[in-house]
Amino acid sequence: MEKLIISPAPHIHGGDSVSKNMRNVIIALLPALLVGLYYFGLGALVVTLTAVLASVLFEYLIQKYILKGEVTITDGSAALTGLLLGLNLPSNIPAWMVVIGALIAIGLGKMSFGGLGNNPFNPALVGRVFLLISFPVEMTTWPKPTPLTLHYIDAETAATPLSVMKMHLGELPSTLNLFIGSIGGSLGEVSAVAILIGLIYLLVTKTITWHIPVSILATVFIFTGILNGVNPDLCASPVVHLFTGGLMLGAVFMATDYVTSPMNPRGMLIYGAGIGVITVVIRLFGAYPEGVSFAILIMNAFTPLINRYIKPKRFGEKVK
Repeated sequence: MEKLIISPAPHIHGGDSVSKNMRNVIIALLPALLVGLYYFGLGALVVTLTAVLASVLFEYLIQKYILKGEVTITDGSAALTGLLLGLNLPSNIPAWMVVIGALIAIGLGKMSFGGLGNNPFNPALVGRVFLLISFPVEMTTWPKPTPLTLHYIDAETAATPLSVMKMHLGELPSTLNLFIGSIGGSLGEVSAVAILIGLIYLLVTKTITWHIPVSILATVFIFTGILNGVNPDLCASPVVHLFTGGLMLGAVFMATDYVTSPMNPRGMLIYGAGIGVITVVIRLFGAYPEGVSFAILIMNAFTPLINRYIKPKRFGEKVK
């Protein structure tokens, strides 16, 4: 006799899983990682490996010996957090600082809230901002792009395009250099074309939707376009703002984090627009030349409110 199994909805499985989505994001990050390895050589390799290994190790130790629960490092989320953290750091930052950043990202940004799915803020950005506030000199000393260099701590440094704009230090790099990545900056943010390749992969595999990246980039483009028209000395062209700093890396890979971003399209558009506006305000009027990390964390805090008040129509609800 066959048993009748009764269970709550949903009854259809879409085939997605945590490990599959994490794997897709890691694959999408590979072009940016490869460009970083090419331009920054040994330093990029050391920083990235240290961040990934430290993040996985800390999650394992916390889950096994402090929380005494199931160890879930095989789902790829810890490795992805480490990879994102590494790509948001200068390639000449000392390894021990990377380890501290990984501990803060995993221990404070993720596991202190109960692990994956419970964290209100993007863990990698929590680690990055902690390092930026704690070690501002090391976090704002950028190595000069030197293809396949073997220099690490003692790499030659140079100003980033955002620093050039902020301090009026001279001419900005050409649009082509901004696009392909031959500029100073964090090892994962320098190449716009590499990040765009990752974005296309994420959209094709339906790992993310277009709403958050497009709303962020469109808001920055429109806002800086208006300000550039009013006062070109205050604000560079919209194209320069799109292709410099961590804007594209943040818009594609950090702001789209499932746990810390809104759940419906209208909420995503509001969330992305907020990130874009805050980023431009910090870039132009704040103390830091870059504001993407702070903007995403601020809007992470508003995500529960957005989810509460921006809801889709219920199925079968009468439209007024």
